[in-house]
Amino acid sequence: MDNDKYFSQVYMPKMNRLGKITGYLGVLFSFIPVSYLAWQYGLVPQGSALFASFITAAASFGVLWVVEPISYFPVLGPIGTYMAFLSGNISNMRVPCASIAQKAAKVEPGTEQGSVVSAIGMAVSVIINIAVLTVGVVLGASVLEKLPPNVTQALNFLLPALFGALLVQFGLKFRKHACFMLVFAIAIAYAVRIGLFNWLPGAANYLPMLSTVFISIIIALMVHKKKA
Repeated sequence: MDNDKYFSQVYMPKMNRLGKITGYLGVLFSFIPVSYLAWQYGLVPQGSALFASFITAAASFGVLWVVEPISYFPVLGPIGTYMAFLSGNISNMRVPCASIAQKAAKVEPGTEQGSVVSAIGMAVSVIINIAVLTVGVVLGASVLEKLPPNVTQALNFLLPALFGALLVQFGLKFRKHACFMLVFAIAIAYAVRIGLFNWLPGAANYLPMLSTVFISIIIALMVHKKKA
């Protein structure tokens, strides 16, 4: 059996089955703490409070439930998507690790090779993440207290720096597209900041990410169709 057939007929069915099982288990285990509190101490919130909390969370983060899987999938691949949404730290760790692994292996995102390399890179990142978090939980507070203020303040720029590095990495391949979307993102973010979209629910805080992702996808499809 060649590699292409093995990927589609053996690897993907097994990984999809394993990804679904671990995903359902992750959902189930996430309810264990609240179930214990309800059973052991009788702490059961009222239905109205749960509904109000859900509406608040959905208004604030609901757009990410749609945008993140779509925007991250080309880099992560199907198996990487299972791993990323189960392990967390997607934007600040999983996506950069997957992207760097693909670049180091010289494979293209969205391909079968890219999907496998992405899964390997993310698996390594999860192992390293757990090791670093273990050390950080034990020694983190004492270490941070000894760092000078300018260093601790600089840590706030880690996430923007990661996004900037990813933008440059992919922007070098699609310069015109990246430049246009960067200008568009700045413009729409500024428009939201000055209140042009305050008539939308949630003060339109979700609009910059939502519009940038889907407009970028539409433009990419149009360019691809034109070239084809």
